[in-house]
Amino acid sequence: MASTTQFLFSLPPKPPYLLSYSSPSKPRSINITCCLSIQQARNDQTTSSGSNALNGLRVAFAAGGTGGHIYPAVAIADELTIVNPTSELLFLGRPNSMESTAIPSAHFEFKPIPAVKLVRPLFSLRNLLLPYFLIKSITKCFTLLSKFEPHLVVGTGGYVSFPVCLAALLKGIKVVIQEQNSVPGIANRFLSLFADLVFVAFNSTVQSFPRKEKCVVCGNPVRLSLKNSVSKALSRLHFFPWLEKMEGSSEEIKVILVLGGSLGANAVNIALLNVYSQLLLEHENWFIIWQTGVESFNEMESLVRSHPRLLLAPFLHSMNMAYAAADLVVSRAGAMTCSEILAAGKPSILVPSPNVAEGHQHKNAFLMADVAGSRVITEDELDSTTLGSAISEILVDERLLAEMSQRALNAAKPDASAEIAKHILSLVKENS
Repeated sequence: MASTTQFLFSLPPKPPYLLSYSSPSKPRSINITCCLSIQQARNDQTTSSGSNALNGLRVAFAAGGTGGHIYPAVAIADELTIVNPTSELLFLGRPNSMESTAIPSAHFEFKPIPAVKLVRPLFSLRNLLLPYFLIKSITKCFTLLSKFEPHLVVGTGGYVSFPVCLAALLKGIKVVIQEQNSVPGIANRFLSLFADLVFVAFNSTVQSFPRKEKCVVCGNPVRLSLKNSVSKALSRLHFFPWLEKMEGSSEEIKVILVLGGSLGANAVNIALLNVYSQLLLEHENWFIIWQTGVESFNEMESLVRSHPRLLLAPFLHSMNMAYAAADLVVSRAGAMTCSEILAAGKPSILVPSPNVAEGHQHKNAFLMADVAGSRVITEDELDSTTLGSAISEILVDERLLAEMSQRALNAAKPDASAEIAKHILSLVKENS
């Protein structure tokens, strides 16, 4: 199955391989869209789809809030369109949100529902009107589901999925949920009590759900482009075209991929800011691809000195090439990023965000340490010395790099979306 994925921002581009923009004189809005194109080229799936196809299959998705909830749903939806081409799919989410632009750009139907957000702490005065907004949202979802009449609803977590799945349960529609993190959030934990199936990414996650017999361990669905094999040499030329004229062995080159998130990870950016120059000075064959995040780019661009072996960008278009080019990934520990690191088979240094609800990233990071040997640096421990030492320790040890890479690949579940799609079709067939 060949595929391409592009992330486009409404900002004028520099070279085709990165996105940049000049400092605006006043705040500007940034619209994020995701464009997915699929070419069906997997013969085994094409052959099997004929016998497994369900004519008129309708599936609704409840996905939104963050990319970590949206893109797994899109990956599952893409898989359903491959194995069951006649599927009708509907996404429900908040208006004027990330999902309201990303989903239509992925060529799926999107309908807005009223937002219902639980404020922490739970007993905050801001939650006093929560019951009213929840009932309003459930009513809207009930109406939309009545018109669409899905055979099944897929919830991928977050507060967007809660009213949709509740409305589906009230209508007697089958519900499955997909949990990306090592430990489930409040919405998925509650919905799991009534869901027909619970898809989880890790074996240890099963213990967090009361109805363990409903859990299916299948990994996290990753973006389609990561399933395509991309040459490391070609990927490096994509970001550093002048490498084609470089003398010497390309095998000696080491590329560090630093992911600051789509919006930015300030602590990671600052730590790297104070050590990148030293790393490039001491190692003439080391390169850095540094995604700062959109909100941090202007500041970092003003502070970072231009260097031929450093590529600075607010957001990377071709993540499949970025992973392929890299020997080591430095990143936050979001569930989907962790799954992509495993799928790409990359050694990693993870800096979990302390600002994510319920400590999800800390749990994800330490689970990655267990299954893939990832190095974890907490934000309290993070500084330029700690980060620089961790990078150097890993990159100079070929045996360690190979071991971490193999452990990541062994822990990966690249066919998660295909397995989830298969279970969805089977569940619908059982009740058709």
